[in-house]
Formats: sequence, C-alpha cells, structure tokens
Amino acid sequence: MTAPLIDPFQRAINYLRVSVTDRCDFRCVYCMSEDMTFLPKKDLLTLEELERMCSTFVRLGVEKLRITGGEPLVRRDIMTFFRAMGQHLETGALKELTLTTNGSQLHRFADDLAACGVRRVNISLDTLDAEKFKRVTRWGRLENVIRGIDAAQKAGLRVKINAVALKGFNEDELIPITKWCADRDMDLTWIEVMPMGDMGEEDRIGQYWSLHDLRQELAKTYTLTELSERTGGPARYVRLEETGQKIGFITPMTHNFCESCNRVRLTCTGELYMCLGQEDMADLRAPLRASEDDALLEDAIRAAISLKPKGHDFDYSRQVIEGQMTRHMSHTGG
Repeated sequence: MTAPLIDPFQRAINYLRVSVTDRCDFRCVYCMSEDMTFLPKKDLLTLEELERMCSTFVRLGVEKLRITGGEPLVRRDIMTFFRAMGQHLETGALKELTLTTNGSQLHRFADDLAACGVRRVNISLDTLDAEKFKRVTRWGRLENVIRGIDAAQKAGLRVKINAVALKGFNEDELIPITKWCADRDMDLTWIEVMPMGDMGEEDRIGQYWSLHDLRQELAKTYTLTELSERTGGPARYVRLEETGQKIGFITPMTHNFCESCNRVRLTCTGELYMCLGQEDMADLRAPLRASEDDALLEDAIRAAISLKPKGHDFDYSRQVIEGQMTRHMSHTGG
C-alpha cells in the first residue's frame, strides 16, 4: 500500500485541498447566493475524522495540504486540526501546510497558525475600496481583512493575495492593487471567475473578465517576464521587472491547466472530487466509518484516483455558460 497515487493520465497526485466547512461569514457574489442553505452540522466529518482522512492521504504520498472552506477559520476548534496536521510537517511526511482564507478571522489565529508550521496563507481580496468590498462580499468589512493581513505578516507568514477578475467591478483597480501588493511585499494572483453554482440573478457572462485581456492591460504599465516556476497549484507566473514582484494567473477559462493537475479536493462531508469542474465524486465517509482500520479507506482513495478525468469542460467562448457545476464553490472548497 506504499505505491504513489497515480491517475489514469500518469499524473502523480500529491496535493490535497480540504474543505473543513461549507460555512462562511461572507456571501461573495461569484461564490454564494445571499440566502445560502448550509449543510446540517451532523453531516460534516468531525475534526478527528478529518485528521484521520488527511493522515491517510499523507501516508499515500500527499505532500501538500491546503485547508479551505467556506471560510475555514469559522469552524469551531479548527486549530486542533491544524496542530494535528503540523505533526506531519515535523516528521517530514508533509512538505507544506497552507490555508486559503477571506482574512476576516485571521487576526485571531495568525500566531497559532505559524506555531503549527503554516508558512504561507492565501487571502481572497478583490478590491481595496471599502464600499465595493461590502458590495461584492455582501456581509464583509474591508478593515477586518486588512487587520488580518497585518497580523499574518507580523506572525511571519508569507501572504499572497487572490483576486477574482470581475468585469466592470475591479478592472480600474488592476494597477492600484498591484502597487499595493508590491508596497507590502505580497505576491498577487488573479483568477478567472468560474461557473460554479446558481447565483440567482448574478450574470456569469457579465462578471467574466478574461485574464488574457487583464495581462495585456498590465503590460501597458509593467514589463512582464514569464517564469517557469510552479508552486504545486494551477497558477502560471510572471515577474514584473519594475517591482520584482510575482504575479500569478489562474485561467480555467482561457487556458486550462488540466495537463499538469496534481490535486484532488475533499469536502467537509467526505466527498472526494477528482476535478473541480466535473460532478464525479467518490464517497470516502462510508469506508472511513465502516472500520477503525484504514485499509478500506485506502482502497477507496486509490479507486477514486483511478477515475480522475483528464480535465474540466468550463467554456464561455460562445457567450453561453458551458460546463457549469450545480454545486457552489464553497461546497468543494475554494
């Protein structure tokens, strides 16, 4: 049972993204509807079950673990889970433990996260305008996120800002956000909006801002140098010669990254999604709970990886939404 996890297309799966909750204290317009119905708490894996699940993946060769949500830091007692995962860093079995957060609760946990071995955090932030921030998150307050960024940097965590490119919303902030990140020594990644979940009256096509167009706009101000660097995720990077900062582009729509996909996603209910943009999933909760021994769980994980598809079918090119997923991003994990 020590053979690495290899999918049908000979991609080694060594990166697990784990959603520890579908709940969030924001209601971002591209992620959730305002009146979300969240899962009953009884349906969620306990923190002990999440620990056992993730430890099994680590034993099978996962070297990078990213904790997501919803908003992961709203889950009660979540630091007990981080401390448990930090033990795998100490043994060397796990190479990196990271977190994606909206930053609202980060001021409370930054020091504890650093103590658990977390060295990098991704913070979702689409605008530096307080009123626009309130509008895009519906419930959020920009000052709380800035407070979280301050706390993370003070704790020694490397911060990367993730910004979703939204047409007609933050196009005019491309250069200001870039300069702000440079001044604070933070890297920045832009993400194309993906067709995940029913947004009610929100218009996906109207939201979509191609990163090809964004890059062209960025190149009017900066000299962009392509980088070969990969961080284990889907981003492609450039360096801005004038500032030296690294800018990432995650482009599931204009240029998918499926050929190098090394990751799978575990939900807070124990569903394993082999692809963010496909509905196929495997139930790992049943084998987890069926036995105190991990043999059934390991078999189920290997069987799931053997079904990993070649890629997703997201497509906006014909001005209609194709490949749309019925589940919200918060269900699978951002």
